[in-house]
Amino acid sequence: MSEKPIWPDLPLAAWSETCDTLHLWTQIVGKVRIALTPLINHWWNATFLVTARGLAAPAMPYAGRTFDIIFDFVNHQLVIETSDGGVESITLKAKAVADFYNEFMQCLQRLGIDIHIWTMPSEIENAIPFDRDSTHAQYDPVYAQKFWLALLQANRVMNEFRARFIGKASPVHFFWGSFDLAVTRFSGRTAPPPKGTAPHVASWVIAESYSHEVSSCGFWPGNGGYGRAAFFVYAYPEPAGYGDTRLATADAFYDKGLGQFILPYDAVCQSGDPDRLLLGFLQETYVAAAELAKWDRKTLERE
Repeated sequence: MSEKPIWPDLPLAAWSETCDTLHLWTQIVGKVRIALTPLINHWWNATFLVTARGLAAPAMPYAGRTFDIIFDFVNHQLVIETSDGGVESITLKAKAVADFYNEFMQCLQRLGIDIHIWTMPSEIENAIPFDRDSTHAQYDPVYAQKFWLALLQANRVMNEFRARFIGKASPVHFFWGSFDLAVTRFSGRTAPPPKGTAPHVASWVIAESYSHEVSSCGFWPGNGGYGRAAFFVYAYPEPAGYGDTRLATADAFYDKGLGQFILPYDAVCQSGDPDRLLLGFLQETYVAAAELAKWDRKTLERE
C-alpha cells in the first residue's frame, strides 16, 4: 500500500545551531571529496547524493581502492566503507567541530587513507578552521533527521522536474558549501564570469560554477541569515525583466536581495498537494527564464 509522502516541519529557529554544526561537518567530508575526485562540470564531482539513509559521498578512489562516506540520519552515524571491506564509523551527537574533525581524520588513517584538506570552511562568514572550532557543537537528532526527510521529498520532486529536460542538466545533488540541494538546466551558451564573491572561495572557483547560462533551482534550510527553509530559483545571467515575472504559484515571490524567486518550504508542506505546487513553481520560473533569454526550448525539452 502506498503512503502519502511525509513533508516534515522544519522551522530553522528550532535547530539553527544543529544546522550550523552539521553544515561544517559536511564541509569536512566534502573537502576530502574535492581532493580525491577529478573536476567535473561546475564542481559536480564535489557534491553529495541524497539516499534512503542520508547523504552520501560515493565511490572516491584512493590507492587502488574505493570508499564511500555516508551521513546516516537513521542511525545517526558517519560511516566510512572501503571496497576491501574496511569500515569505520563516528556517532553523530553533540560534539565540537574540532572533535568531529579529529575523529574523522583518525578513522581515515585507520583505513589507510592519508589525506590532507584545507581546514578553512568555505562560503561562511567569520569562519573558524575546523581543527580549532569548539564553538559549533550542537546536534539534535530529531531535526537532523527531519532535514534529511525534507531532502528526500525535495530530491524526489526535483528529479521529476529534471526528467522533463533533455538538454545538459546537472544531477539533483547536495552542495555542502552552500548547504543546499540543487538541480541546474543549461541553455548551451557560455556566460560571462560572475562579479560576485563568497567567503573563502577563489574567483576561479565561482567562474567554473557559472561558466555557462543556467536556470537553477533548489532547496535549503534557511541558514546563513535568511531565516527559514525555502525553495529557490534563479537564472544566470539574469535576463532583463526576470524579477518582474508574475507567478501563478501562491506564496511565491521574487526576493530582490537574493536575486531569486522564493517559495517558502512551509507553503509546500501545508499545501493539499505539495508535489503539484512545487512542480508548478519550478516550471513557471524556468519558463520565464527560458523565454526571456530566448532558449531553444523545442530542442531542450521533452514534449
